[in-house]
Amino acid sequence: MSTLSGIVNGSSLDSRVEDFLEDKLQSTADLENLDELLTNVELQRNQLQLQLDDAAKELEEARRIADERHAALQTRIAEFNELQESIDRRVQIAAASDAPSEAIGRLQRPMKQLQSVELAQKYLMLLQDAERLRKDARSHLPDSPKEALEPYAQLKELVIRLRSLPGNQDLHLVDHVEKMTENLWDEMKQIMSTELDSVLNKKHWPKVDPQSEMDEEWVACVEKLIDLQMPDVVHSTSIVTLLPFEVMAKMFVAEFRFHFLSDKPTSNPQSVGTHCFPWLLTTLEKWEDFFRDNLGHLLASKFHETPVANKTIYADPICALVTAMLPVVREKVDAVVSETNANPGFLSNFISQVMTLDETIRSRFNYDGGDPENGWAGLSESILEKYFDVWFQTERSFALERFEVIMESRDGRKIDYDYSVPGKMKPTFAAVQITDLLRVVTTKYERLLKVKQKLKFLTDIQLDILDGYHDRLRSSLEAYQSLTSTLGRTIHGVTKEQLAALEGTGALETLCKVIGSADHISNTLTEWGDEEFFVILWDQLHRRESRQIKPQGSAIASVVGSGDDIKERTVAAVDGGDENGAIFDETIVAYTNRRKAGEELLVGALIESHSKALRAYTHNVQWTTVGESATPELDEPLNILKRNLEFLGKALSAASFRRVWRDALDKLQDLLWTSILTRQTFTTLGAAQFAHDCASIFSLVDRFIPHGSAAFESLREGLVLLNLPAAAEGEGSTSAAITLKQASDRAFTDNEEARRVLEELELEALTPLNARQILQRRVENNENVGW
Repeated sequence: MSTLSGIVNGSSLDSRVEDFLEDKLQSTADLENLDELLTNVELQRNQLQLQLDDAAKELEEARRIADERHAALQTRIAEFNELQESIDRRVQIAAASDAPSEAIGRLQRPMKQLQSVELAQKYLMLLQDAERLRKDARSHLPDSPKEALEPYAQLKELVIRLRSLPGNQDLHLVDHVEKMTENLWDEMKQIMSTELDSVLNKKHWPKVDPQSEMDEEWVACVEKLIDLQMPDVVHSTSIVTLLPFEVMAKMFVAEFRFHFLSDKPTSNPQSVGTHCFPWLLTTLEKWEDFFRDNLGHLLASKFHETPVANKTIYADPICALVTAMLPVVREKVDAVVSETNANPGFLSNFISQVMTLDETIRSRFNYDGGDPENGWAGLSESILEKYFDVWFQTERSFALERFEVIMESRDGRKIDYDYSVPGKMKPTFAAVQITDLLRVVTTKYERLLKVKQKLKFLTDIQLDILDGYHDRLRSSLEAYQSLTSTLGRTIHGVTKEQLAALEGTGALETLCKVIGSADHISNTLTEWGDEEFFVILWDQLHRRESRQIKPQGSAIASVVGSGDDIKERTVAAVDGGDENGAIFDETIVAYTNRRKAGEELLVGALIESHSKALRAYTHNVQWTTVGESATPELDEPLNILKRNLEFLGKALSAASFRRVWRDALDKLQDLLWTSILTRQTFTTLGAAQFAHDCASIFSLVDRFIPHGSAAFESLREGLVLLNLPAAAEGEGSTSAAITLKQASDRAFTDNEEARRVLEELELEALTPLNARQILQRRVENNENVGW
């Protein structure tokens, strides 16, 4: 408005009018249109005036509205300030009062009920969805099981979601939907199973040729059922029985129940091992090729590149059939256990039968039970979890009773000369029976899967028996020492019968029993240590975190700890971390020490026997007056020596035989050396006779021990020196080139000259001192030389 006034009243109006007139009236002709121009100008002026009036009115209205709003705002500000003051006053009053807490408490229950109602309303809406999904899933069966899985999966997801919501435990609607889902799944399986059932009925299953092929309809029904189960199989953490195999196994299960879970004689618990388990294995073997040939490719294609592709219970048709059959077999096993658990003897035998069945199924059908890494635990697992201690105590009692019977048997104390070929160690019958017993115990627990249970058998049965037998062998050696030592006979006393038992080869036989038995046990345990079962057990012991144990000693030093802890008894090498050892190492060392102790005593017995036999020969024979006939005092020693060689040759191994006789012959040489060669005085004939006698001994030894007379090398060389001629006898052997006098003169000159004499005579085992001692024993030297 003010702007327009400026334009009208200012000079700008004149210029604009002037410009307008110049534009419209540029020629005379333009004056003719002056009226029209004035009319247009008037029209424009009127329009502008109207616009100006409208703008003035709008401005006035805007000012009025702004004034009203300002007044209203001021009123609201005043009201707000009053309300704020009122609230502040109320807050102050409420802060000093308990009324709000009481009000909140009264409102909590209604609020909860309101929340439950709202939640129920939502659940009811979900129920409509659940019913829709159920109908949708059923509509696709039996033609399209894959399509039926989609609404079923949505329904199952709905159940999971409902279960996760707060407050669901107060509503039965959740249980209803969950039950609906379970029923739907059962219906789906039933519909599909019925279809396969109808096909099987048409084929008269199982009365079909095991060599025949399944037709397309049959295979198609199997495939539909697998498609239906696929998500459940792939995502389940437990074993899932494949539906088609469960359907096809119905007839086998029914037959099993008829024969083994009824009142038939074959249902008797005593018939499990002779009828039930053989029937099961025979049935599986009969249809093994049929299922693999017809369905192997189908399962391989279905489960290929899935998380369960390496599990035989899904990839192998016969393993799938085993899975379908196992529930009824487990039912039978549980029934037998419940009927016979009060009979430990039968329970023990039954557990062995079940473990045999488990092992047969694993090995025969490569059944892994859904666990490719650890393998199938077997039907025996559930029995052992409950009855392992009962079974173990039964097996332990039987084994220890059998051990006592073996120990008390008279035949067990005898040497089994027919056990091995000549040259091998001959154990006692008892030792052989004990290793057989230990082997039987091993068969009882070698199929167990838990290391703890294996160790229980190892430590509390086998090592107990080995400890006990080791104690018997040690006691036998201690008893022998008591009978053969003066102190032992004085302290413990001795009977005539005990002394008589040691006469002749009695002492040798007593020691050979210990030596042969200890050697047999140690060799057997060494062989077992290389067997796969004990190697694996050794490895498992090393892997156990609880193997850090402190040895506490036992008869065999292989038993450690105390109490019931499974860590208490194991080989010391495990505790020491020796990965190159074997599980029976400490036991083997203990028995080897018993064998060595027996061999040492056997050497002593031989020395004692030879000393007594040669007593008359070493004391009574006068080598200065001996005639040309054989020495009669040597007959008995030769007979005894022959007897001892013959007996030990039959009882000991070649290595042990040579080992014992090497020491015994060394002592025999010492006896002949000290008692005769370096003590007696010899004439030429006496020296020749002694050499002849020794040659008889050498020959006898060589007959039983090839080159065994080499143990008498020092004595042999001493005899050569003793038998030097008193005077030269012309051309002859090397030894005859030196006379007794020449050798004596040179030997007593000095040690260096004595060594030269021995070298010329090719005597390597003798020393200068030995030479002088021997040469002094010749009468000729004593008569001619005053030394």
